[in-house]
Amino acid sequence: MKTMKWLIKREMWENKGMLFWTPVVIASAVALLVLTSLFLGKMTGFEMEGHNIGTVTIEGAARDHIAETLSQAYIGAGMPVLMVLGFLVFFYCLNALHDERRDRSLLFWKSLPVSDFTTVMSKLLLAVVVAPLITMGIAIVLGLVMLLATCLLLLAHGTNLFGAILSSPEFYLTPLRLVGLLPVYVLWALPTVGWLLMVSSMARSKVFLWAVGTPVIGSLLLLWAEKVLHFGFDAGWIASHITNRILLGVVPGSWLVFCKDAIAIAHEEHKIALPDAIFNASWSTLGGVSVWIGAAAGVAMIAIAVQMRRRREEV
Repeated sequence: MKTMKWLIKREMWENKGMLFWTPVVIASAVALLVLTSLFLGKMTGFEMEGHNIGTVTIEGAARDHIAETLSQAYIGAGMPVLMVLGFLVFFYCLNALHDERRDRSLLFWKSLPVSDFTTVMSKLLLAVVVAPLITMGIAIVLGLVMLLATCLLLLAHGTNLFGAILSSPEFYLTPLRLVGLLPVYVLWALPTVGWLLMVSSMARSKVFLWAVGTPVIGSLLLLWAEKVLHFGFDAGWIASHITNRILLGVVPGSWLVFCKDAIAIAHEEHKIALPDAIFNASWSTLGGVSVWIGAAAGVAMIAIAVQMRRRREEV
């Protein structure tokens, strides 16, 4: 465990600028833009639940409903940070095993009593666990800052929501739901992470072209074969279910494409709150066989990456 901890720390030290400071800078930029708009008075007239909440005092049931909505939705302010997570994990995995061969640091790390399996696992854990947790934490902080700014704006116009929000269970459950989706993210991201690590361990140059070009060109060839040669298979299904899983699995919420109908039914017909509907539908995707087939394929590709790291030398 100590070896794994130090390997993850080493990876974090080497990639801190990308995995930590990039989401921090994006969160700071979002906060700065919103707070500047508030300071300049550009957001004094926005509406919620049919009320112009930036200019009038709101009381009664409308006030409680607005407080409940803000308690559930404040994490939404961190969506720009969460969206960048997919790019960060993608490019980290793409270079994780190639860069150490290119700069010849592989020779140093191989001289240490650390197995190739342990090294690759440290990169995997950083990509699918540590990096998402860091980004989630930054997104939650950004959401809290935006919620505080909104409440202060409303307070300036006579509507005090602090007590209602702090006494709402949703205020505390919302970040827990976000963190609770981490196992779902790990399973859906495994095919992409496995593919990128495998390509990173094999390619001698042009890693991005190999990683992206191979599945995209393969899908285009299959589409051409279906349309021109009439092979009879569903190339569109392959492109949407295999190519997309290979390239887009690290995008947070990519699984929502497969459960959007369930979310709509739960939210609209069964009157389940949208955050609960998203959380429940996300976990229900693990009942499908496709996610487990993808995860198994990801594990197989990671095993290939371990073997390739054992055999490959510097480029």
